Amino acid sequence: MATGTLLSAITVTGVPLTEQRVAIFGAGSAGCGIAGLMKAAMVESGLDAKTAASRFYMVDQDGLLVEGMNAITGFQKPFLQDRSVAASWPIEQQSGRVTLLDVVRNAKPTTLIGVSGQPGTLSKQIVRAMAENNRRPVIFPLSNPASRAEATPSDIQRWSHGRTVIGTGSPFPPLVRDGRPFSVDQTNNSYIFPGVGLGVIAVQARRITDTMFMAAAKALAAMSPARNDTGSNLLPPVTALREVSIAVARATARQALKEGLTDFSEDEIDAAIAGKMWSPKYLAYRRTKSRHDD
Repeated sequence: MATGTLLSAITVTGVPLTEQRVAIFGAGSAGCGIAGLMKAAMVESGLDAKTAASRFYMVDQDGLLVEGMNAITGFQKPFLQDRSVAASWPIEQQSGRVTLLDVVRNAKPTTLIGVSGQPGTLSKQIVRAMAENNRRPVIFPLSNPASRAEATPSDIQRWSHGRTVIGTGSPFPPLVRDGRPFSVDQTNNSYIFPGVGLGVIAVQARRITDTMFMAAAKALAAMSPARNDTGSNLLPPVTALREVSIAVARATARQALKEGLTDFSEDEIDAAIAGKMWSPKYLAYRRTKSRHDD
């Protein structure tokens, strides 16, 4: 979901995927999972794997994750920065701990993602530093519920003077842009998982792969209103979720076919998806006179 929303945000910012630098606050399985799929998208766009991995700055309670740190998990290892990267950075703490603010000021990420569950941690200083370093910074405070969000959209908009491209993990009230209400893009899995599940079930895929999720992310990005108008939302409206799910299902099923994970043919995919998707049909009714009407 985060990858699909970033692919949509690129349309607005004009910074290609191969030039993205991504800071992720929260280096657990969610943060590293996001980094993993985004890294794969960068490699697909032309970067080699090592260069793509170096574009990610994973930050947790111990600061920037670097080689040689203790208690590093297997899923964190691909995204460890070399110690030399931050060796010459001016940092705030004499302890040597490299904070998120240090990363934003020195690495100058184009995208900042919060999956820490720590409310308010994307501070005014951090947001303003993102805005100083980027014409259109991308900031996704994805922790939910709203009480755990790293920052609110209204604060991010105010601190960046309205220049930030925002995606949240929870529903928030609309912002006001150019005197009109502007809905906040919620990067919710309802855009991805129903369609992935539908596509997998429809063609009886034998397993689900990362490349199937990549296909789903691309299908979502292809439906972004911002593709035709950079002042529009990154994601389709919730009222379009049925159409989104069909597109995601088709992309997922076709990727399964490409990988030899289904026995269905290309010509059978659309019908199989249509056959598995529930369609609301309501019978016509009329009120009849009852004995109590008298």
